[in-house]
Amino acid sequence: MKYIKDLREGETISGIYLCKYKQAAVTKNGKPYENVILQDKTGTIDAKVWEPNSQGIDDYDTLDYIDIYGDVTSFNGMLQVSIKRTRVCREGEYNPADYLPVSSKDINEMYQELLGLIKSIKTDCYRQLLENMFVKDEAFAKAFRMSSAAKAVHHGFVGGLLEHTLSVTKLCDYYSTAYPILNRDLLLTAAICHDIAKTKEISPFPENDYTDDGQLLGHIVMGSQMVAERAAAIPGFPHVQLTQLQHCILAHHGKYEYGSPKIPALIEAVALNYADDTDAKMETFKEILENNSDNKDWFGYNRLFESNLRATKGSN
Repeated sequence: MKYIKDLREGETISGIYLCKYKQAAVTKNGKPYENVILQDKTGTIDAKVWEPNSQGIDDYDTLDYIDIYGDVTSFNGMLQVSIKRTRVCREGEYNPADYLPVSSKDINEMYQELLGLIKSIKTDCYRQLLENMFVKDEAFAKAFRMSSAAKAVHHGFVGGLLEHTLSVTKLCDYYSTAYPILNRDLLLTAAICHDIAKTKEISPFPENDYTDDGQLLGHIVMGSQMVAERAAAIPGFPHVQLTQLQHCILAHHGKYEYGSPKIPALIEAVALNYADDTDAKMETFKEILENNSDNKDWFGYNRLFESNLRATKGSN
């Protein structure tokens, strides 16, 4: 197969891709067709089945792996695939790792580094809470390692939640050295826990979409609930330590307009907010640069950064 990032206008392609999305539609002339999004680990591309009832178009659905034959065209400046034939693939015909975006970093190595940071926490109740989740709860640990940090925007890949959490925690570890007034144990525990409910907010790959609980409650509220439930299972967990940890989680988006139920009232919550925002923006900009590697000029206006962006020119 040819990866989506390598497709070029005018090519004819034949290979297996994940059907990320499928929707029946009708042209202005009343002719039925299908909107499709194809996916592999390098990205997604829009596709159309203009003759959905024709011979050679097998019945398929969203999240099926389909063997397709078609032409790469361009529409409004964007590449698009015109699908001529489809066939649903059987398990064993494809390797899921070729179709899901995965962290460029080693997931097991990142997880071991995170466990090392957990071991460094001296406050017993915080360390025990973290060990109960990340060491003893194998189901949670697996979900955490495999989850993305977002449906889109940043770290939207397998291992993305782990990569983002580790980066935020390491930033907070640096803050605690640079600013000794910070309570390192509280800050690192909050950093490790700040997005734990992403495992509930976003469904596993290949779907990677918001769950009902994610839509109704969100990861910030659910994260606070999760640490409260875990703390309740630890005899004598101090109330003050729990509420301060919950506050950091509830305030980590910083402002009400960014979905934060609380505004930071503790210095550790302020530090966590900035660490989270820094890593999210750096990863977002990195992904923009990677997706525009062939563009030597300006990329255009970006709403998140409120600026017209471009790559740095010249040698390091």
